[in-house]
Amino acid sequence: MRRIPHSCTGLKNAKLKDSVLTYVRAITPRLSEKDIFAAIDRGNAEGGPKGRFWTLDPIDGTKGFLRGDQYAVALALIEDGQVRLGVLGCPSLPLVSLQGKRGSVFVAVRGQGSAMRGVDRAEERAIRVADIANPAGALFCESFESAHSSHDDMGDIVKLLGVKRPPLRMDSQAKYGILARGDGAVYLRLPTKKAYEEKIWDHAAGCVLVEEAGGKVTDLAGKPLDFSQGKTLRKNKGIIATNGKLHDIILDAVQRVVDL
Repeated sequence: MRRIPHSCTGLKNAKLKDSVLTYVRAITPRLSEKDIFAAIDRGNAEGGPKGRFWTLDPIDGTKGFLRGDQYAVALALIEDGQVRLGVLGCPSLPLVSLQGKRGSVFVAVRGQGSAMRGVDRAEERAIRVADIANPAGALFCESFESAHSSHDDMGDIVKLLGVKRPPLRMDSQAKYGILARGDGAVYLRLPTKKAYEEKIWDHAAGCVLVEEAGGKVTDLAGKPLDFSQGKTLRKNKGIIATNGKLHDIILDAVQRVVDL
């Protein structure tokens, strides 16, 4: 999160400061200006294997947001390198399947399962991944942007597996929500650059959501995602998230197609 200096100068910064204070005080009116900016300045954790911190992506899927399409507000609690809690707010994602009224909120707590509700509803329902063991009938999800995940490699993988349905291309961690509630069965993030390191805020909330819904999440080598390395998943390459039953099949296909 970008820091906002306590001593903002200039008209533009003054308006930004006033806007931040207004929104925060709408929720916690008793906080002083000093307390608010002190809290913002705490948002500089480096992560790592020890300690407890939150990771937040306030607009995950920026291009999707700008298009009026899918995006997410992604929040996760990481403690000693392990994701303990994840929340995904997906304002544009329909509550039932991929059609109908928009606005889905997902939450997962390690050891307590995953659940979802509508943005305007108080009641939650538990969610589980799809019960499917044949990849031919599975819905695969991938990033909308080809710069984020190799569409060519995905095409080769689904052809190898005889998948009949075209991949669903979507921005943001909403794809993890689709997988966790059983609409999709596979989400692949296939690197387009060998040196690229995934950011923890792009996967922490979605990872725990899928795992607590009964799925499995690893990198392309089959290793669990390692959130103890700081701000990136530097010990992992790519992402494979599945309903669990399909994981070994998908892992084998990915390794036959992708140059690791």
